Amino acid sequence: MKAACVDWRYRLAITSRALAGGLGGYALAAAATAALTLGLMPFMPRVEAVLTATLLSWLVYACAVAWAFYARTAWGAWAALGLPALALGALAMAPRWLGGA
Repeated sequence: MKAACVDWRYRLAITSRALAGGLGGYALAAAATAALTLGLMPFMPRVEAVLTATLLSWLVYACAVAWAFYARTAWGAWAALGLPALALGALAMAPRWLGGA
């Protein structure tokens, strides 16, 4: 039986997806936590808003890691995790940039 030779491009794609899931998922979860905390603070005490947002960020992180391997390409995985992370990060930083918080 002939041994299967794994191409270096395949290994690079898997490594890229793993990094996208780990690093991009972390960035997305952190940005979602910050944005969700700011969104929940008018409706509940600050401590409860932070705790709720943090608990929900675990779900965001798990979905991000799964999406990294579900995406059609590695570039698509990076884009699907990076762009929302940037948008949520900007949304979370907007009050500080606008001189509010």
